[in-house]
This record gives sequence, C-alpha cells and structure tokens, in this order.
Amino acid sequence: MRIPLDYYRILGLPLAASDEQLRQAYSDRIVQLPRREYSQAAISSRKQLIEEAYVVLSDPKQRSTYDHLYLAHAYDPDNLAAAAVAKENRPESTKRGSDTQSLGIEISQDELVGALLILQELGEYELVLKLGRPYLVNKNGAKSLIKSNNLADEEIYESAEHPDVVLTVALACLELGREQWQQGHYENAAISLETGQELLVREGLFTSVQAEIQADLYKLRPYRILELLALPQEKTAERRQGLELLQNLLEDRGGIDGTNSDESGLNIDDFLRFIQQLRNHLTVAEQHKLFEAQSKRPSAVATYLAVYALIARGFAQRQPALIRQARQMLMRLGKRQDVHLEQSLCALLLGQTEEATRVLELSQEYEALAFIREKSQDSPDLLPGLCLYAEQWLQHEVFPHFRDLANQQAFLKDYFANQQVQAYLEALPTDAETTNEWAVINPQYFPQPKTNNSPFHNNSTRTSGQFNHSRIPDPDLPKTPIKETSEHLNFSPPMWNSSESVKSEIPAAERMSRGTNQHLNGSAKSAAPVHNQKRRRRKPTQSTIRERIPDNRPHSRRPRRRRTFANTIEGKTRLVWRVFISLVSLLVLWVVATTTFGWLKNLFFPTPPIRGSELFVEINQPPISIPDPISKPELAEGPLTNATAEEVIRAWLLTKAEAFGPNHEINNLEQILTGSVLSQSRQTAQKYKLENQYYKYDHSLKIDSVEESDLLADRAVVKATVKEAKQLYENGQFQNSSNEDLRVQYDLIRERGKWRIQSISAVNQIIR
Repeated sequence: MRIPLDYYRILGLPLAASDEQLRQAYSDRIVQLPRREYSQAAISSRKQLIEEAYVVLSDPKQRSTYDHLYLAHAYDPDNLAAAAVAKENRPESTKRGSDTQSLGIEISQDELVGALLILQELGEYELVLKLGRPYLVNKNGAKSLIKSNNLADEEIYESAEHPDVVLTVALACLELGREQWQQGHYENAAISLETGQELLVREGLFTSVQAEIQADLYKLRPYRILELLALPQEKTAERRQGLELLQNLLEDRGGIDGTNSDESGLNIDDFLRFIQQLRNHLTVAEQHKLFEAQSKRPSAVATYLAVYALIARGFAQRQPALIRQARQMLMRLGKRQDVHLEQSLCALLLGQTEEATRVLELSQEYEALAFIREKSQDSPDLLPGLCLYAEQWLQHEVFPHFRDLANQQAFLKDYFANQQVQAYLEALPTDAETTNEWAVINPQYFPQPKTNNSPFHNNSTRTSGQFNHSRIPDPDLPKTPIKETSEHLNFSPPMWNSSESVKSEIPAAERMSRGTNQHLNGSAKSAAPVHNQKRRRRKPTQSTIRERIPDNRPHSRRPRRRRTFANTIEGKTRLVWRVFISLVSLLVLWVVATTTFGWLKNLFFPTPPIRGSELFVEINQPPISIPDPISKPELAEGPLTNATAEEVIRAWLLTKAEAFGPNHEINNLEQILTGSVLSQSRQTAQKYKLENQYYKYDHSLKIDSVEESDLLADRAVVKATVKEAKQLYENGQFQNSSNEDLRVQYDLIRERGKWRIQSISAVNQIIR
C-alpha cells in the first residue's frame, strides 16, 4: 500500500535541515507517544517508520540520493526524471521502494496503523479517513462474508491492528469535527463527530473516546440549533431537525429556566440569552407551540414568551381566541409580577374597552402611561392613546421577534374590520363579566373538589374551539412529553405549586424592550376610531374586591355565594368598629387616669423649686441634632439652588457609574431618574450586562446655571460642565478609554418633594 508521506514530513523537518536538527527531531518524535488507548504494536509500527526515515536521512549518501529524488519530483510534474533517479540511485539500505508518482512510501498491511498515526499527528485528518475507511469496509465485508458461510467463531480471524485503525479513524473524526467547529461549520462538525462515535459504538471499542465525542456533541448542540433554524423556511427537514434538537435540549435542562445539566456548559443566564437569540429564527406558529408546551412545566419565562406568541399570532392571523388565551395566561403571571399593561392591551384587542382602561390604571409602567395620557388629552378617556400605543407596541416590540412577522404592519382598523374577529367579539362576555372570566375558564387554578361532570371544562372547550375554522395549521414540531398534573391539562397549563421556587424573572431583553416607547413622537397620527365594535357598559357591582374573587361554583349557586360574601364583609366591618371604639375608650381612660394621678401627686408631694437657671445641655445628648451621615440630604421645598442642583447632578453621576459599572446596579437608577431617560438608561445598562461590558468613570462637575420654570414651580433646567473620563472593559479585559468635556443640560422635575432628572441632552462638546 502506498502512503503519501516522505521522510522529511515524518520527522517534521525542512529539506535543508542540519544533522543536529535531524537528531533533535528524531529524539522528539520517539519521545512523543500517542494516546494511551493505542496498543504496543501500533506504537512499534509508528516507531519503525520514524527510525527508517532517520536512517535514510542520517546517512550522507542515502540522503543525497533521496534529496535528488525529492527535488526531481518537486520540479518535474511528469515525474520522468524522478523515476530515472529512483531507478539509478535507489538506496540499498532502505527496506522499501519510494513511490515515484507521489513521493510516498510503500508499506505493508501491518504498518498501516503506524502510517495513519503519523498522518494524524501531522493534522492530515481527511487523508486518515480516506485511507482508513476502505480498510474498515473491507474488513467488515470479509467478516460478514465469513459469518454468512456459517463458519465457526475460531475461524473468524481479526487482525491485531484492527482496533488501532478503528481508534485512529475515530480520533481523526473527532479532530476534524473540532476544526470545523472552530470554522463555524457546526452541522458539518456534528456529522464528523457522529461518524466517529457511530464507528466506536458499532465496534464496541474505547468507551472513554466515545464519552469524549459525546461531550463535544452536547456542547455543540446550541450552535447546531441556531445554524439549522436560521436556514430558509423551505429547508423543512433541516429546520425540523433543529427543532428536535431544541426539544431534546429543553428536556435535558428541565425547561427554559430549568436547573438540570444538559452538558452544554450554558448557565441559566446564558441559556436565556440563547433563547432570546433563537426567537428571531422561529416563526410565530413555532414559538406558539414551543413556549405553550414549555409553560406547562410550569415556567414563568415560557409563559411570558407564550403570551407574546399568542398575541402576535392572534392579531396577525385574526384569531382573537388566541388573544383571549394569552390574557388567561397573564392572569396567572399577575400573581407574581406587574403585567397590567399587557392585560389592558389584550382587553383592547378583545373589544372590552372599559376593562382595558380599568386595568391600565393599575399598571406601574409609568413611561407607557405617560405616552397614553399624552395622546388622549382631547378625549374623555384613555382609549385613543391606548389604541395608538397598541399599534406601536405590536409593530416595534412584538412582531420583530418573529421570523414571519418582522415586516408586517399592525393596524387596529384592519383587525377590527375583519368579519371573523367581529363575530368572535360579539360572542364574548360583557365588560362586567370579564373580571370573573378566569374562574369560569380555568377552575383548576384554585383548589376545589374533583368532579366527573365539570360544566366549566365543557364550556372552555367549546369557547376555545369557536371560530377556529380558518386557523393556519401548525408546523410539525416534535411534542414535548410533559407529566400531567391536572385533570384539565388538555385546555390550560397546570396550577403552579406555591411551594416550588418558580423563576418569575422575564428575560431582560424582553422586559426592557418597552424602552422603545421613548421613540414614539408626539406627531404620530392617532389610531383610526374603531367603528366595528360595540362599546360595552360595565354593570354596577357591589365592590371592586368582590369582582376580583373568582367564583368556581356552578352558575345556579353564584347569587347565593355573593350574599354570603356580603354578609361576611358586613360582619367583619362591625367587628372592626367594635375594636376601634374599644381602643379609643382605653386611650381616653388612660389620659384621664394619668392626669388625675399627676394632680394628686403635685397636691400632696409638691416638687421643691430649683434654684438658679436650669441647664438645657445634657452630657449624653448634643446641644443640636447631628444628621445621620448615611441619610440622604432633605431637599427644600422652595426654589432650586445651585448647591441643591449640584447635589442632584453628582448623585446622577455616581448612580451612572454604579449602573454601568462592573456590578450593574440598575435598580438605583429609579432613585434619581424618571421618564424617558430612566427607560433609556435601563436599556443601556441591561445591554452592557448582557454583552458582559462595563465602564469605569471619573467625573468632575461645575454648575453653570440654574433656571426655574416661570409656569411650573416643580420644574427647572440646570446647565453644567462635565469632564468625563471613562474606560471600557469587555469580559473583564480593558478595551479602550476616552476623555470628554461636555456642556450638558439637565431637565429636573420635583416628584414627592425630591428633585429627579427627566431628560439629559448635550449642549455641545468642548474640544481640547
């Protein structure tokens, strides 16, 4: 068998190597042993080839002859001169002839493993596969032929070098896969790794190498998923394979926010960033099916992502039933976080305008509320601003995360003009009934006795199936086996176990995406009025608290439940009044008793008069109160002074250094900022945190002017000169630095007796 190797390559030497370099290379090659899995025969075969190369090149006469052959082959493409030189000056001491066609060496079958070992050490992995695979195919074919002839086991002869050849080919697959991984060809790398693993599994050899290949396949899995799902949608087979890998990955982790080990090396934060990056490659139908299944584990993150998918798909495909399902999931999330804004938008898309306005008032998303109120100034309610915000929210925050909706426009007028949407909204309950809708549709969320004939189960099934005749079929996603924990699992996620530690944090990129509201300018056109929906009036109810109590009983017993609850409230009210009157009586009695006792004491035991003036200074108390050094200075209620302005600006610069610094203390921004600048700073700090970047600042400040508003006493404009020196660090490593002299204008507003910054703008930059 001819192997494309020359003696110089075997020793790793150039043609002009000296004798000293030759001896050193030979010594190094002999000392460097292959992996411990190789047999002694393989090591001896490798050593024999190295020694033969050294013998030829260390002898001056043989080396001269070999160099003529080497150079003749290098400069004669037709190899005619090389053949003549080889024929006339063949070294007598060589054990084999040189291949004049490729300047290779002729080896026997027993020396194949040694030659493959040397090729692998030289990084010729594809050449190892090219030479090793035919050998394995021939051996396996011969073995199958012998077994098919029903010969005895002792007649089946397997050569001693066979396991070593298998190991060399498998390791070549491993190293080739790692090379392709580094080059960014993740699927090709997986194919190479799986080829080597299948070979070892089929032969039943070298379990340690199998485990090493499997570990690389686990770490490669997230990269493969991103590469496969980023392919065009026409490549359905490859994308389906990517979805299957994603399902397997989620199963191994125990869900999106699971804590099990999937051997990928990604922690929880890294995996959430991976999911966020992955969403841009998935369609709305794929995300809907994936995250809805994952939310049943249960998972707060998956539930929130499923809500976005349901709202996007329901609006884009004119299926309000999906939006209603999203609102039901938001009711569960509302137990753990503020989702009133999303609930209000769902109610708006379901045509329940008064319910949307009521829920909106409960939201703590101040930037969104400010935008909605600004756009509703000429209206008796917040409906115009809410409609405009809904269109902007769908267009800029929801649709961009879905592959097939990134370029789609969001118009409420077209949505409500759809006949299917109108028919579904007409069949929905009125605004007064929406508060108790969760109890009717999802009775298993609250504990109740199990019954075989549950009217709510049938009603919810009919409701969710209504107006679904035009649904676009879901793609064939692999189903995730989820352990059922409720009898009603077929139509809603299982109840969250309050004893479990459920992660309620939503990916920061998703929650911070609301920061884009600041880009909505006031010149935007108002949304077209909705003409195709009937505005429903809320029926008067006994109390707001009573509306929020879910009723899980049959409809015939609901009035009785209301009366019982009212009686309970009345009894509790009487009890509270009795306790209050008793406490007041005790207080009056104590005042009378202490007054009487003091009068009697002064009457019978008068206090002797104090001579001289009484000292008001005590040893253990300072003559004046000393403020706490940790407490923040109290700001005066009067006009803004230069000193107060300087304190506010210095507090902002310190907070900025903490939020953008290595600890990313983002929550401190709320103490000094408000309005759009708070949203911008949050988004910037979160971006630095996700990208593992931070800044170190050094500031100097000089207040130039303080201007108070003539119309509003709680507003002021501060202009200051700020010298800022900052250093950028990425992954803990210093990147660059910059020094800037800026003239900055700060717009301040006093909220609850404290000055905050509501906008920051650079007047000009001072060039030094």
